[in-house]
Amino acid sequence: VNVVKQVLSDRSGLYPKSIGNPHIARLLGKGLVLTDGDDWKRHRKVVHPAFNMDKLKMMTVTMSDCAGSMMSEWKAKMDKGGSVEIDLSHHFEELTADVISHTAFGSSYEQGKKVFLAQRELQFLAFSTVFNVQIPAFRYLPTEKNLKIWKLDKEVRTMLMNIIKGRLATKDIMGYGNDLLGLMLEACAPEDRQNPLLSMDEIIDECKTFFFAGHDTSSHLLTWTMFLLSTHPKWQEKLREEVLRECGNGVPTGDMLNKLQLVNMFLLETLRLYAPVSAIQRKAGSDLEVGGIKVPEGTVLTIPIATIHRDKEVWGEDANEFKPMRFENGVTRAGKHPNALLSFSSGPRSCIGQNFAMIEAKAVIAVILQRFSFSLSPKYVHAPMDVITLRPKFGLPMVLKSLEIPYQR
Repeated sequence: VNVVKQVLSDRSGLYPKSIGNPHIARLLGKGLVLTDGDDWKRHRKVVHPAFNMDKLKMMTVTMSDCAGSMMSEWKAKMDKGGSVEIDLSHHFEELTADVISHTAFGSSYEQGKKVFLAQRELQFLAFSTVFNVQIPAFRYLPTEKNLKIWKLDKEVRTMLMNIIKGRLATKDIMGYGNDLLGLMLEACAPEDRQNPLLSMDEIIDECKTFFFAGHDTSSHLLTWTMFLLSTHPKWQEKLREEVLRECGNGVPTGDMLNKLQLVNMFLLETLRLYAPVSAIQRKAGSDLEVGGIKVPEGTVLTIPIATIHRDKEVWGEDANEFKPMRFENGVTRAGKHPNALLSFSSGPRSCIGQNFAMIEAKAVIAVILQRFSFSLSPKYVHAPMDVITLRPKFGLPMVLKSLEIPYQR
């Protein structure tokens, strides 16, 4: 873990990002996740204000409303006994896409949804190439798959450009908007209006990053949280009691969610055991010594998050056990090293959207606990599959039962 800290806490550019699959780079765009050095500092200056905690709290009701709409769909499918079986992994993908479309492109929601559908198809094509042998220059050949990827990428960029141009055209009358795009455009605008901090292409790339990071990793966090809640019914009851005590049965607000200590610990333990991203890669920017080992320039360094998260030397003999109370005194005291939890990375390049992800997860889980009890379907097969992000290979079929608690909007 000390070696990991050495790599991730570096601010001098000794360990730049390692971009592997070129189709993944196309999917994410050259936004905050994939930039380095001065470009990264410039991007962060623009993106950071959008993830201010007070701004995120204002988005909480939107997140809860999106969740509430999906819960209503579930309720409509229930049989006379008040129960229904649903594959939650698929539904959470739809839900987190809905949330990111509202919070990133609120006033341009319908256009944002179209962008998401094209981006999701692009994501599927990118995922399908992950385990392919990367032949140099192959991505430039007009194969059927490459042609489709190029076409989709052009569609995504055109749609995003139209949304951005629309915002810029009406900014003097309507402002930039209070969603993530509006906050980013506002931060990007220079006082002299001549030299914006980010170009149009760079803003588009940040929007692509929002879509991927904002929906894919979040949907898997929700999926694994529900899996663990269903396999630990006593914890399900504890969390429901806390939610009803702090939130009642109305729409949870940001201040209410902040009081959900048990929910927070449960989410952190889920992130430890089922981190959405199982490894981080960096590259040696020059000949270096890492942990006493000489590393030549260009060497790819892999930080195995999943392995570290279950290491008994880091977490104790119960490292493989599910114990949310290990986070009772905070993240830094949960393991034997203050930087042991790496679900959102660590150091200056840690995930800028981690508060967004945690607030969204709390809001969705709170709304579910208000309305339903649930258990795993007998059809469930436990087969975690790591394809860029960790997902259940055969989905998460769950049996939900309606609770007799009137929900107030």
